[in-house]
Amino acid sequence: MPAYVIVEAEVHDEAIGLAYWKLAEPSIRQYGGQYLVATVPEVQEGDWPGRVIVLEFPDLDQARTWYDSPEYRAAREVRKTGVKVRLIFAEGMTAT
Repeated sequence: MPAYVIVEAEVHDEAIGLAYWKLAEPSIRQYGGQYLVATVPEVQEGDWPGRVIVLEFPDLDQARTWYDSPEYRAAREVRKTGVKVRLIFAEGMTAT
């Protein structure tokens, strides 16, 4: 069953954001993930302070493996000082 990584990102330093993306993007592909959404959303209700990213992985185990990988740990280290994130994992549903 597919799994999704849903991220709210506030980029405070564009250079750090770009450096993070250059490390994160290949690590996502390496672990079987793909971007479904990466944008500044059109807010309809409430507050949304940053960008939204949605990644899809084949399953929850693969998403966890990516998140804990040395490649993505390096990206998270770069991100610490210039990009604030909220990140969740969500398991997809099967069609009924």
